[in-house]
Amino acid sequence: MATLWIWNVVEYGAAAPVNDPLIGLDPVGFDVEAQDGHIGKVDEATNEAGRGFLVVDTGFWIFGKKRMVPTSTVERADRDERRIYLALTKGQVKDAPDYDELRRDEESHRSDVEAHYDRTRTANSTGQN
Repeated sequence: MATLWIWNVVEYGAAAPVNDPLIGLDPVGFDVEAQDGHIGKVDEATNEAGRGFLVVDTGFWIFGKKRMVPTSTVERADRDERRIYLALTKGQVKDAPDYDELRRDEESHRSDVEAHYDRTRTANSTGQN
């Protein structure tokens, strides 16, 4: 499911929507909002073709843990407010595997993350959560 790691967002507030609002923008330090509230800040971001992700530092919310969030879960970005909005709830992010910086590029780690968010999408599409 390679599309899980692809940016799928629209920038609001621009003259016309663009497919990738983060082109030329470094989102590190942006606040991150889940569907049900603030979850942290972008600690790291990559837009590798087919492998893009954000690393979200959740601060004290879940005891300072970091989560890898595939770029396809980003709904929109607001450059003026320096905020990124996810198509996920706090619980869905909290329940994701812990981010492991040493394993971030390993297929097994990405597969674990992908499986979590794939289950999340399946649950959302069937009305479960």
